[in-house]
Amino acid sequence: MQKLPIARSLDEIKIGPKRLTKYERARVIAARALQLAMGAPPLIDVSKLGVYDPVLIAEKELSLGILPILIKREKPNGEFQLIPLKILVEAEMKQKKRTEELIKRLFKGIH
Repeated sequence: MQKLPIARSLDEIKIGPKRLTKYERARVIAARALQLAMGAPPLIDVSKLGVYDPVLIAEKELSLGILPILIKREKPNGEFQLIPLKILVEAEMKQKKRTEELIKRLFKGIH
């Protein structure tokens, strides 16, 4: 079993897509929501959020990229790579920003 080093940037991701998959997203939110439901302290100020649902708190923590979690991606041959969640979330945020800017430019004059 060969281990690739922990990815330190988006360019170092060798296994899987350079984004968070919907399955990884669901797994992270579910695991964190379970932790919160079992009494783990939230990593954000929930009084400002105004919601006390563990799933919504977990989604917000994920979207802010503050969860200290490594995503482990494996190949069938046993090779794997660890990717910090923060790298994948930052890539998503950049892509979302680019998409919003493109939409604004394309539909600037349309009401």
